[in-house]
Amino acid sequence: MNTARHIAIIMDGNGRWAKQRGMKRIKGHERGAEVVRNLTVFAADHPEIEVLTLYAFSTENWKRPGMEVDFLMRLLKNYLEKETETYLRHGVRFETIGDLSRFSPALQKQIEKTKEITKDFTRLTQVLALNYGSMDEIARSAARVCEQNLPITAETLGAELESARFGPVDILLRTGGEQRLSNFLLWQSAYAELFFSPTLWPDFTTEELEEIIARFKTRHRRFGGI
Repeated sequence: MNTARHIAIIMDGNGRWAKQRGMKRIKGHERGAEVVRNLTVFAADHPEIEVLTLYAFSTENWKRPGMEVDFLMRLLKNYLEKETETYLRHGVRFETIGDLSRFSPALQKQIEKTKEITKDFTRLTQVLALNYGSMDEIARSAARVCEQNLPITAETLGAELESARFGPVDILLRTGGEQRLSNFLLWQSAYAELFFSPTLWPDFTTEELEEIIARFKTRHRRFGGI
């Protein structure tokens, strides 16, 4: 029986959700943050899920209009401030992957503060991918391997990946109808089961995630074997 230990999600569709309703894109992001909260609580209470990795801001998202990027940075800081209580109540450890150096000192401080407050919790690890791109992660891993004068192998590269400490992905889900990986956890998802939902992220529910987990359990995972 397949175990949904690590679920990774590309949260797509906030902007389109808002546009369909005649709203500004930021309203879609605000609603999307509420869905993150709902799914985090669901995952913390789920008997199998140990890691929930969410693609929150990619290395390519800096190309978006400056006003939208600024809003997303404020939204992230406010989210972490408000959701500390949720983390505490449900025993969720907060972690990140990605290069945080481009974020403001205030945002970096809030991220580190949230990590410190939640570091001993074990019911669920919520990982936000922030200024993250898988190709960038692999390149930085290769650089660290070279710095240590180690041979470049799958084992040495894999061990130096930021995401390695969270283990391989079991379910990789993308909402919003698009069917591509968008430079997200390419290495750790080598044998993940892929699911693509037409639901825009602000409309995504825990019930749909439960259905995806049920479908995942019916799949035959061969990992290159028969």
